[in-house]
Formats: sequence, C-alpha cells, structure tokens
Amino acid sequence: MPQPSHQEAIDATREWLEKAVIGLNLCPFAKGVYIKDQVRFVVSDATNAEQLAVELGRELETLAEASPDKIDTTLLIHPYVMQRFLDFNDFLEIADAIVEELQLDGELQVASFHPKFQFEGTGVNDIENYTNRSPYPTLHLIRESSIARAVESFPQAEMIYEKNIETVTRLGIEGWKALFAKASQ
Repeated sequence: MPQPSHQEAIDATREWLEKAVIGLNLCPFAKGVYIKDQVRFVVSDATNAEQLAVELGRELETLAEASPDKIDTTLLIHPYVMQRFLDFNDFLEIADAIVEELQLDGELQVASFHPKFQFEGTGVNDIENYTNRSPYPTLHLIRESSIARAVESFPQAEMIYEKNIETVTRLGIEGWKALFAKASQ
C-alpha cells in the first residue's frame, strides 16, 4: 500500500471527521471547534515510536502554549508508524507518561483513533469498533477545560459511548463503507 502524502492524510482525516465524527454526531463537541477552524491537523513523519514520542511532546507543548481560540484541539496523524493496533495501544502508555513528564496532566489529555481500533472483548470486525476507527493512526490532543465545558453543556455526556454504538450498529459495516465510498465515485 503506497504511503500517503501529508495532504492525502489530512484530507482523509477531514473527510472522516466531517462524515463520521460530526456527520454521525459521534462526538457532539467536535462540530463547534471544527467550524471555528480551531482543530490543528498535523501529519507526523515518524517511522518509529521514539520519533513519534518526540513529535507528540512538541505538539502537546504547542497546544498548551496556544490560545484556545486559535487551537482548541490537535489531531496528530501518524500514517507511517503504529500500523499494528496492539503497538499503537501500547504506545498510549508512553503518551500518558509524556503528558505527565511535561506537567500537563490535568490540562491536556490524549485520546486515540486507529483504522484497526478494537475494544477489549470485541471481534476484529464488530461494528462498535468503528466508533473509534480513523483512516490513519491518530492521537487526539484535547484540552481538559474544553472537555469540561462540553460535558457541562451536553446532558448525559456519559451516554455518548452507548449512543455511538447504537448509531454505527444501525448504519452497519456496509453503511459505514458507503458513507466514504460516495466521495471516491
């Protein structure tokens, strides 16, 4: 499979964000920051975990130092490393350690999306995994203050996970594929 250019990786991630995350309302908080152009898209050239860790640290510092009005959240897309989900999942411990090392715990956190995302206890092709499947491995750097504001304004935020599973279950795998096939026809 050919490696994507930076622009191809960003375009595919934007399409996923627009059609799945916002379009299916998988994250009711995403639309507001996206339409205000407060989402930073960064493509990493990392080809190993050490390089990705350095870039993650740099992006966490950039987000921490930026005004939330300019950058509210960052999507660190890394198409050249962590293709295996288990490697990616293991890296999340390193990501959390970097947040702590930079003394940004309580201020920023890292969420994860992956093309082969799999919740514990599910099968590889179970539809609920699609709630966290992105075109490329992606680390989502989020301000905790933004999460707190969003949760405050969204009644029953703890129900989002269950609602997302219901949404993708209704859609089904064929519906998910059709959602993205329209653009390539």
